Amino acid sequence: MILFVGLGNPGSQYENTRHNIGFKVIDKLVNDATTKGLAARDISKTSFQGMLYRAGNSLFLKPTTFMNLSGKSVQSVKDFFKIELENIIVIHDDIDLPFGAVRFKRGGGHGGHNGLRSLDAHITKEYIRVRVGVGKPERKSQVSDYVLHDFSQEENLMLGTCIAHVTQACQLLSTEALDDVKSKYSLKSIEGLTL
Repeated sequence: MILFVGLGNPGSQYENTRHNIGFKVIDKLVNDATTKGLAARDISKTSFQGMLYRAGNSLFLKPTTFMNLSGKSVQSVKDFFKIELENIIVIHDDIDLPFGAVRFKRGGGHGGHNGLRSLDAHITKEYIRVRVGVGKPERKSQVSDYVLHDFSQEENLMLGTCIAHVTQACQLLSTEALDDVKSKYSLKSIEGLTL
């Protein structure tokens, strides 16, 4: 069983914010599974503290705890389904990467990301991270405002392409080695994608 986790905040006011890129990838993964005839079923329960879908041997989770408490939701799903850490793939926004850059790694620090900080506290650090660049503001004091703002008009034009790219990479992570996916799907910026 593989658990894909997209980090974000629940509620329509956060739907198109940079912080919710993980939710957008999960939505696409669920949609793609359904169009491939795998019919992703909603198996959410109150105890999971999130929206949980299942298609075959894949689980797709959007924690509804708000970003800072994401680890609670992930831990409850991990424990319920007895999922190994190496089978947990977390998709999240990363302000240390330019918009559209994509990086993959196992473990490491949280880099000030409160969602990752919560996951590290609840399930330890050795899960796979799919880091999706959202760029960063000029000043450090603007970070929380920046990630909770919608993507710019220009970014929105390329967002679908970026999400499709990350979704393809995630689908491969369920069958291929992390290093292979890294070499095929890592991007330095959105310019690396053929639009």
